[in-house]
Amino acid sequence: MRKILIVLFLFLTGCIGIPENVKPVDNFRLDNYLGKWYEIARLDHSFERGLSSVTADYSLRGDSGVRVLNRGWSEKERSWKEAEGKAYFVQGTDRGYLKVSFFGPFYGSYIIFELDHEHYQYSLVCGPDKSYLWILARTPEMKKDLQDILIAKAAALGFDTGGLIFVDHH
Repeated sequence: MRKILIVLFLFLTGCIGIPENVKPVDNFRLDNYLGKWYEIARLDHSFERGLSSVTADYSLRGDSGVRVLNRGWSEKERSWKEAEGKAYFVQGTDRGYLKVSFFGPFYGSYIIFELDHEHYQYSLVCGPDKSYLWILARTPEMKKDLQDILIAKAAALGFDTGGLIFVDHH
């Protein structure tokens, strides 16, 4: 029984780890981050495959957590797909490091490692490893020069930015 608990603990905590060389932002202000974000680009994953017009909406929960509502349009199914989850800070509310769950007791990392600290208009987010990457913005489009800077930053940290999917919001 003890071995099973140790393996389960390692599995669950491994999903909320931080990829090598990635550092969550400091001086994070959740109130400024709340609201709607548009997915500008992402690395491919089955849970978002084929979706366009993808957004994430963050709001406060009653238990000091964050409600996460992800939404995207499936052209194939001709319908909106939604996933509601919950997120909680891992290392204090002033660091951009949260754990998020969309089902049951299983959590994954949500790490904000680049952020427009002044106006909260863009962010770079990853998961527990470098196969998860999102470029988010407050508007459905991002200036090309800013997008290139964010992609270069992610590439310098070892993300496969050649695999980015740029999201259509039209």
